[in-house]
Amino acid sequence: MAFWDNLRQGRSAQFDSGNSATNSISLNRRRPSVSLTKQGAASGHLRVNLSWRMRTSDIEGRSRQSLLRHPLRLFKPEVVQAHTQGMVNVDLDLGCLYELNDGSKGVVQPLGNFFGSTNEAPFVKLSGDDRFGSGSGETIYVNLDHHAEIKRLLFFVYIYDQTPAFDRTHANVTLYPSSGPRVEIELDERAPEARSCAVFSVDNTKGDLVVRREVKFVYGFQAELDRLYGWGLQWGRGYKSRV
Repeated sequence: MAFWDNLRQGRSAQFDSGNSATNSISLNRRRPSVSLTKQGAASGHLRVNLSWRMRTSDIEGRSRQSLLRHPLRLFKPEVVQAHTQGMVNVDLDLGCLYELNDGSKGVVQPLGNFFGSTNEAPFVKLSGDDRFGSGSGETIYVNLDHHAEIKRLLFFVYIYDQTPAFDRTHANVTLYPSSGPRVEIELDERAPEARSCAVFSVDNTKGDLVVRREVKFVYGFQAELDRLYGWGLQWGRGYKSRV
């Protein structure tokens, strides 16, 4: 049965996040890693979600006098502007580099429509492409029932439209394991010229699945992340299908 057929028939329970609705682990510099195996979450489906919203703290706020004159403006959303005073439309994409224990390597990402699969190799699937930063964001599922076949994963975020505006977005990546608390990673470091960010890695070391915070910003795209982490893939220009 197809992946989406399962969802339509209400069998999405396999993606439940256990007790993560009330508990969470924040990976930061002081606590950079967590073992999924040790918390009993090395099976089932791991859900990885990217969400973001535009920052407004760096933009000149409305003057106090203006708010006194027009108090209803307090309830209007802030307009995020670039240096040219034009609206900043940032399209963040979530991707995953994978390497399996049989030596096969590749990428799951919206560019090129490499959406992957959870039922067969690479056991990693992107559910869709969110181009507007909606509440649901973008989600990748990893079928950890096949974790013995997975050697390593690298989850990354990049800006599709080539507008370097990571410093104007408030982005979070949240992992929802099959059991135990959710794991949260905030892209909280300012890198105004960066175009991509390696967010976290998953390494399978003798059956122990360890999630490690990376949060390394680079000024290029996937090819630069590839060189940084030694994946060895060949990269070309990619495009998204029109909507």
